[in-house]
Amino acid sequence: MQPAEAKTKDGKWRIYLSLSYSGNSWQSEAANIVKALAKTPPFDKTVELTEVISGTDPQAQISDYESMIANGADGIVSFPISSTALNRTVHRGCQQGTLFFMYDATVTEPCAYNISYITSGFGENSAQALVNALGGKGKIFLSRGVPGNSVDERHTSGAMHVFKQYPGIEIAAEYYSYWDDRTTQQETAKALAAHPDVDGIWAQAGEFGAIQALMQANPDRLVPVTGENSNGFRLALANPDYQAKGLAGVSAGSPPAQSGFAFKLMMEILEGKREPLAEGERNIQYPLPWVPADKVQLCKGDTFEDGCNTFPEGKVPSSFVTEVFNPELLPELSLASALDGKPTADATIQPLPADAVEKAPDAPGINCRQCEAPEDIYSLTKVEPTVKP
Repeated sequence: MQPAEAKTKDGKWRIYLSLSYSGNSWQSEAANIVKALAKTPPFDKTVELTEVISGTDPQAQISDYESMIANGADGIVSFPISSTALNRTVHRGCQQGTLFFMYDATVTEPCAYNISYITSGFGENSAQALVNALGGKGKIFLSRGVPGNSVDERHTSGAMHVFKQYPGIEIAAEYYSYWDDRTTQQETAKALAAHPDVDGIWAQAGEFGAIQALMQANPDRLVPVTGENSNGFRLALANPDYQAKGLAGVSAGSPPAQSGFAFKLMMEILEGKREPLAEGERNIQYPLPWVPADKVQLCKGDTFEDGCNTFPEGKVPSSFVTEVFNPELLPELSLASALDGKPTADATIQPLPADAVEKAPDAPGINCRQCEAPEDIYSLTKVEPTVKP
C-alpha cells in the first residue's frame, strides 16, 4: 500500500471538517472529537485541520465543498445535509483526489465513504420498544430531526414500519425538533397543549427536552419515551421517582464517536496503512447503542470504563450526548476531547482494529442510488415484540 501525497507546502495533510447543521450538543461533540484527534500525536505534526460550518442550506455546503476541493483538500470529514444534493460535487472532488468521509448522515454518491449507524435499526427498534411499553395501543408524538436529512428519513421510515402494524397506535402529533433539547421542549409543549392525554413519545436527539415538556405540563404524569443518548435522558430513565410517575423507555441513537472513526479510517487510507475500499463497498456500519433504564450505569472517571455509560449529574450538561467513547476504536479520547476538543494527555493515535470495518446494508436513497434494500431491512435486532400486531 502506498501513501497519498500530502498537499500543504509543509507536507501536512490538508483535511477539512465540514459541518452542515450545527448548534446542538451532538454536533459540537462530534466536531470536538475530530479536533482532539487532529491534535493528538502524531497527527498534531502531520495534519492541518480546518473546520467549516455551512448551515442547513444544501447549496451552501456544495459551495464550501467546491472551495475545499479547489484548495487541494486531501480529505473532507463531513456531516452532510442531504443524501443526494451534494453528489455531483462529491463526485467531482473524488475525481480530483479528495477523499470524502461522511459520518452519521450519508450521501448516495458511491465514491464517498459513509460511516454511519443509520442502518443499524434505531427507528424500528426504538419504535417497537415504545409499542411494547404501551401494550400496543395509545396516542404518541413523533419528535423528528432535520427535514430532508437522510438520518431523519431512515429513522422515521423504520419507526413507521413498526407503528403501521399496530392499529391501536395513533400518531397524535409529528414535528421537527432539529435534534435540539430546547426546540424539542418547545415543540412537545405545543403538542401537549393540544393532546394532554398523550401516552408515549418516540423521539430522536433532543429527547430530554421532551421529558422537560412533560414535567412542565404535568409534573405528576410522565409517559414512556424512547430517545437517543443524552446524559440527562439516561439519568431520567434511571430515576425511580420518574419511573413511579410513568417514565419508561430506552436510550439508543446516534454516537458522536462516528466522526472520530471516520477521521481515523480516512487517515489510515491516506497514509497507506489500509487499502481503500472499492466503490460500492464504502458504506460502513457503526453499531447501535442500546441502554434500557435498568442498564444505566454511572461512570466514576472521564471515560467509559467497567461497563459504565452515563455520567453523574453535574459532571456534564444534561444535553451532553454520552456515546462519545469507544474503547476499541477510539482509545485516545477522554471527556475533555468531547467537551473542548482537547487531546488526552499522553495519548497517541492507535491503529484501528483490522476488523473495524463492517459493511452496512444497502438503503436506497440513503446510502446508495440504483440498489435494492434487503428484505429484512427493518428487522428487529435489539428488542422483541411483546404484543402482537
